[in-house]
Amino acid sequence: MTTYAGTFPMADSPPRPAERALQGVPAAVRAAREGDRAAFEGLYREHVGRVYGLCLRMTGNAHEAEALAQETFVRAWQRLGDFRGESAFGTWLHHVAVSVVLTSRRATLRRLRRVETTDDLARVDGPDPVRSAPDARVDLERAIAHLPEGARLVFVLFDVEGYSHAEIAQTLGIAQNTSKAQLHRARGLLQEWLR
Repeated sequence: MTTYAGTFPMADSPPRPAERALQGVPAAVRAAREGDRAAFEGLYREHVGRVYGLCLRMTGNAHEAEALAQETFVRAWQRLGDFRGESAFGTWLHHVAVSVVLTSRRATLRRLRRVETTDDLARVDGPDPVRSAPDARVDLERAIAHLPEGARLVFVLFDVEGYSHAEIAQTLGIAQNTSKAQLHRARGLLQEWLR
């Protein structure tokens, strides 16, 4: 329904294209899109825990996860105009977070390739991360954090976040069979460590 300044609503007039485009967008998101920082702060408070948890599971590093969660919200603020309300805002934000983590991962891998190479496999493999814990408690989150990066990413996206192998393959730029193999590897390592 469209209201014209000081008159009654006109039920027969169709919504303008800009209004139609925002019909599925929650009010807080609409306000944030228009520059309302308080509205965006509310969205931040509502979603920061889940975004941080996703970043932590994908990176296995609390400090890095905190920085990537912040980067996710910076990117979301910059790209609010891209959110069309076709999915829940949290779902869209989740995809932004995955994108931020993967972009960071690619940048880190490029830097590492330029800086360090090694033939010392013992240095790469290291001790069993769960059994070498000082208190010997089995901690699933700690075990996930110590998975090799590729296996950890696939495990988190598939078993925790519910992505399909096709979605993981597209997101990570790998073959579906590689995604399945990494998931199998992650589950095997976790089972071994948690025995």
